[in-house]
Amino acid sequence: MMVYRVLTGVDDAAFCHRVTEALSLGWSLHGAPSLAYDSTRRAVICGQAIVKQVEGGRYDPALDLSRQ
Repeated sequence: MMVYRVLTGVDDAAFCHRVTEALSLGWSLHGAPSLAYDSTRRAVICGQAIVKQVEGGRYDPALDLSRQ
C-alpha cells in the first residue's frame, strides 16, 4: 500500500531536518515543495508531500502515518 503525507512548517533548519528524517525512514519526495509567505508570522512556510510503500494490510483511517 502506498501511504502519503504532507510535511509543513516554517522554512528553517528544523523543517529540513524533518524532511531528512522522513527520507532516512524510507519516505520519498512526491513533487516539488510549495512555499508561501505568512505575513502574520513574518515567515516563509514550506510544504512537501512525501510517499512510502508499506507492506501488507489494507487502508484504515486510524493508521498513524507518522509512524510508518
